[in-house]
Amino acid sequence: MGLSTVQERSAAAANTRSASVQGLLEPLHGQTVVIKYGGAAMEKPGLRNLFSRDIALVRTLGVEPVVVHGGGPQIDRMMKRLGKSPHFIGGLRVTDDETMEIVEMVLAGSINKEIVGAIAAHGARAVGLCGGDAGLIRASRRTCVLPDGKEIDLGRVGDVTAVDAEPLRLLQDNGFVPVLAPLGVGPHGELLNINADLVAGDVAAALNAVKVIFLSDVPAIRGRDGRPLRRVSVAELDNLRREGVIEGGMLPKIEACARALKGGVGQAYVVDGRLPNALLLKLFTHTGLGTEVVL
Repeated sequence: MGLSTVQERSAAAANTRSASVQGLLEPLHGQTVVIKYGGAAMEKPGLRNLFSRDIALVRTLGVEPVVVHGGGPQIDRMMKRLGKSPHFIGGLRVTDDETMEIVEMVLAGSINKEIVGAIAAHGARAVGLCGGDAGLIRASRRTCVLPDGKEIDLGRVGDVTAVDAEPLRLLQDNGFVPVLAPLGVGPHGELLNINADLVAGDVAAALNAVKVIFLSDVPAIRGRDGRPLRRVSVAELDNLRREGVIEGGMLPKIEACARALKGGVGQAYVVDGRLPNALLLKLFTHTGLGTEVVL
């Protein structure tokens, strides 16, 4: 084989790879992708650094990411330091006034600023917000109904009633990555603690996002046999919830997926955030990573 033939084949292969990458990028260029960031990806410095770099790269490639972060483990640690015991019902944190002060301090304070700074360290411009800023997220008080029909007061726990997308769009239009702490404004102007998964789902719907990706601490949503589900409908997830197969912290995620999809979001995924570059793999490859939820 002559040198010119080798060069021609090499060039052809490079063009094929370039076209393949371009084909994956094109549908996402200029589009909003909402990422719920939490769990182990936040806890481990190495993964946190990779996530921040991935967000900066995604923005450089022309995709418009919006990050909604949690902070459950950090809140738990702070509560225990202050002599309080975390308590959850139906995957949601019971939040009295004292706990709300801790939640606000941890979410809107230290965690939000750390994520903004980490993204900035990789060359992207990020701005930290909480749902109380500019009335971005309006919320009502949320209760939990147990299987026996008993209604439980969760305290200052909110459920999203409206999202004002304008502040987020203004930031996106000017090249910033919004980083949102999951707090909302209640009916009397009080801050409410809202599950970050639910905020991500509703924000994705308000922004007409093409994708919402929930980075989790598990490889995927699991079915009745305990095996990961690669693709599952909202109706099937509801059945699994009623059967008790899906419980705890996965409950808000499946609710958020349903709300996002019904609100017009193109695709919803639950992905293992412990994997390095999980976000890039889900966005720019055809790997069957995690679970896709469909209507």
